[in-house]
Amino acid sequence: MLTDIEIADQAQLTPIKDIASQLGLGEDDIEQYGKYKAKINLPVKATPDKRHKLVLVTSINPTPAGEGKSTVLVGLGDALSLLNYQTVIAMREPSMGPVFGMKGGATGGGYSQVVPMEDINLHFTGDFHALTSANNTLAALIDNYLMRGNALGLDPRRVIWKRVEDVNDRALRNVVTGLGGIMQGVPRQTGFDITPASELMAILCLATDLSDLKARVSRIVVGYTYDKEPVTVGQLGFEEAVAILLKDAIKPNLVQTIGHTPAIVHGGPFANIAHGCNSVLATKTALQLADYTVTEAGFGADLGAEKFLDIKRPVLDKTPDAVVIVATVRALEYNGGATLQALKDENLAELKEGLKNLNRHIDNMQRYGLPLVVAINHFATDTAAEIKLIEDNCKARKVKVILADAWAKGGQGTLDLAKEVVALTEQEAAFTPLYDVKLTPKEKVEAIATKVYGAGQVAFSKKAQNQLKQFEKLGWNDLPICIAKTQYSFTDDQTKLGAPTDFTFHIREFVPKLGAGFIVALAGNMLTMPGLPKEPAAVKMSIDANGKITGLF
Repeated sequence: MLTDIEIADQAQLTPIKDIASQLGLGEDDIEQYGKYKAKINLPVKATPDKRHKLVLVTSINPTPAGEGKSTVLVGLGDALSLLNYQTVIAMREPSMGPVFGMKGGATGGGYSQVVPMEDINLHFTGDFHALTSANNTLAALIDNYLMRGNALGLDPRRVIWKRVEDVNDRALRNVVTGLGGIMQGVPRQTGFDITPASELMAILCLATDLSDLKARVSRIVVGYTYDKEPVTVGQLGFEEAVAILLKDAIKPNLVQTIGHTPAIVHGGPFANIAHGCNSVLATKTALQLADYTVTEAGFGADLGAEKFLDIKRPVLDKTPDAVVIVATVRALEYNGGATLQALKDENLAELKEGLKNLNRHIDNMQRYGLPLVVAINHFATDTAAEIKLIEDNCKARKVKVILADAWAKGGQGTLDLAKEVVALTEQEAAFTPLYDVKLTPKEKVEAIATKVYGAGQVAFSKKAQNQLKQFEKLGWNDLPICIAKTQYSFTDDQTKLGAPTDFTFHIREFVPKLGAGFIVALAGNMLTMPGLPKEPAAVKMSIDANGKITGLF
């Protein structure tokens, strides 16, 4: 059996200018990065005769067994193209942290991939490097400000802006800077986040144009004065420099699938520590040009889909016309208590227990009032009895369920799913937000934790309680909440799989992200700088004398 990278290597790519032409974009509308990648110059003119439908692909909670959400996403996009609909896939850019860590690449798999796979998973068009440089330039400017007079009285102990690196590097979680004498800066304790956790990443993905990006950067809170008053980038006068470094990164990237469906891959915040969606600009651009825009939100629906609907949707000003929840037999059995080693066998008892996880995600999406379908991502080890059990469960809940074989058959394997999605997008939807944004941050956290996660109550640390009082005084209450928690569980404990109920959900602290336009609530022991596993994916990779890469997923 061929690996994903071997399949991608054999793909016959179409020149990117021809992919752009499919969308009505000329040579002046794109900036080519080689033969098969380009950036799209904004704004683009909307195509008036298109359907402009939006499909959101999400999933059950992820497991080490894999769900294949991106694979189904790409397969669905190719299938819609095969049905002669102008389709654009809108995805996030992969971070090199997971690529070289444990998760691997993020461009789909098998015959449902976005290509060129190696480029997208590695340096791509340099967006992540630009974000890293902009973030760290701001950090350097802040440290220089502390050293050169510090006119506003910014307290070095209360600087909350961190440096970032697009690497899983636990050694950088806590660092001390400014050591070595008076000319080396002001000593202070700080740390690094991974680049997808940077507020600049969230800003890039929520900005509507370069002017909006600059305005959002100016609102970033970098720390507090000795009198505990917030200090913003705009007060320091650093927003122009940051925006300059992001002038190209803000432009969406155009590539293609193995089936030659246009794909806009742009932005990459994680859903467990940020809002987990590709850029508003990328999604809007796709919507303007296509009959169907197929996009995804990171990890399970409890994280990515909730944040898409409560954080991204108001900025995008477009509600999904249909939702696809991806599930696999393997992942459901793992959620039901099966071991990884047992997943090659039939485990009906564990599968039945694991269906509780799927059912909660179904309930959550139905709470928003959106038409949905469950896609069973097919694996070769699935048995007829296992498939039937999932189908019977969904039918009992009056939810459509389709078997999809995107990995092995590409678009041909997801035609039934595509036809169902087309039908769903013609239905009337009555979208209902999860919470009123005018509620207090405490009430919004409780709404997410109890209504989506299944918690019985929320426990706020003393620090979190004090921050809530401070936010109220500062007038920061009217912002959405972005909960940072483990992706593996509805709880803040990654070992509690399935669909726990009546548990206590723990919030340890809040981080204001005024530039992004939300407040992050850190749950449990969630970290914003991941570490590498015992055997990182990096040790399985190699490159030959001709530059051919193997082992990259």
